[in-house]
Amino acid sequence: MFVLLLILAAVLFGVGFLHPIWWVAAAVLVFAATRHGRDRGGGRSRGDGSDLGEYRDYEERRDRVERWDRRYSRQNRARWRREDRRDGEHRR
Repeated sequence: MFVLLLILAAVLFGVGFLHPIWWVAAAVLVFAATRHGRDRGGGRSRGDGSDLGEYRDYEERRDRVERWDRRYSRQNRARWRREDRRDGEHRR
């Protein structure tokens, strides 16, 4: 199916030299085909046909964000405390 869409897009592109509106049609076709492929899970393929791979990707992203938050929130908390102490000294 995808090969037929590519052939059709190539034909539309070629006909576009006769009238530019066909270039627009080819661009819309390519855009729609790539969008449709993404909606159907056209990203990394796992081959097992289950949602387990998507869940693992989710877990990896979640863990990465949690590590980032832990690392930088500790550093920021210490910096904020120092700044609060300095602000308190200047107010007196």
